Amino acid sequence: MTTTSRHPQDPAAHDPSAHDAAQTEPSTTARGVTGALRLAAAIAMATAIAHQIGDQVANGVFEPPQYFSFFTVQTGFINVAVLVGGAVLALRSRRDSDLFTAVRVCAVTYAAVTGVVYNLLLRDIPAEGDFVAVAWPGEVEHVWIPLFMVADWLFAPGRPRLGWGRIWLALAYPLLWVASTLVRGAADGWYPYPFLEPDGPAGDVGVAAYVAGISVFVVGVASLAIALSRRVRS
Repeated sequence: MTTTSRHPQDPAAHDPSAHDAAQTEPSTTARGVTGALRLAAAIAMATAIAHQIGDQVANGVFEPPQYFSFFTVQTGFINVAVLVGGAVLALRSRRDSDLFTAVRVCAVTYAAVTGVVYNLLLRDIPAEGDFVAVAWPGEVEHVWIPLFMVADWLFAPGRPRLGWGRIWLALAYPLLWVASTLVRGAADGWYPYPFLEPDGPAGDVGVAAYVAGISVFVVGVASLAIALSRRVRS
């Protein structure tokens, strides 16, 4: 990882202790509102996941190994943790920590990937079997929380600047998820998303193309998020 660089107009650039001091200063009204919004978003995401599980259990179709293998679900738990942690930080201090912001840029990237991939590739794919899920949890997971995560990154106060090396941190989890998903699929024949199926219409080449394309998108989103963090707010 590279160390976080300082912009000459950033007060912390002249005094490295200024950033640490900001983390211990009392929160502001804007930060308080940010904390409340993050907490509300976390509750919405957790409620959506809980309702989804309850709906599947009630209809006798809940398969935990499969449900918890979806990228959306796994990153949903990441979003809840990051939003709750971010709410606590926003309510307690003027500025988020560098470590939290590095984790947060990962969560923002995954949320953006979830929203774009679902709405471009998966939204119109019919559900398997006779079970028809309640729609609103999926909309929360794939539309509203991704939009909130991106808006929070763009507009919430108290975000420190990140070094460019954080890009590779954002890429690590998706690559591990893809690798484990493909290994598992090869063993039991189940894949969470059609574009990962080697026996699908596009075959192995199609899977490789999708994985490469999504990886480039992850790097692009993380790069843009980091670039935005390095701009001095007016």
